[in-house]
Amino acid sequence: MKEGIHPNYREVLFVDLSNGFKFVTRSCVNTKETDTFEGKEYPLFKLDTSSESHPFYTGTQKSVDNMGGRVERFRNRFGKTTAAAK
Repeated sequence: MKEGIHPNYREVLFVDLSNGFKFVTRSCVNTKETDTFEGKEYPLFKLDTSSESHPFYTGTQKSVDNMGGRVERFRNRFGKTTAAAK
C-alpha cells in the first residue's frame, strides 16, 4: 500500500445519544473526542439513532396502512382520475 493516501481505519466507539447504547466497530470517521469503553480508550462518535433506538428495528414503527384506513380513503377519493378531468 502507498503511504499517506489511505484514511485512518481504526476501532471507533459509537454512542447512541437517545438511549446511551455503545458499540465499537472499525471506521474511518474523523473524531476529536475520546471515551473509555470496557477499559480501553477509543475515538468517540455520537449518533442520533442506531439500531437500538430506531423504530423499524425495535418493532415500534407504525404502518401507514393500519392507521384507521387513511390510505384506503385517500385511494378512494383521489385514485380514480379520468382523462376528462384533465
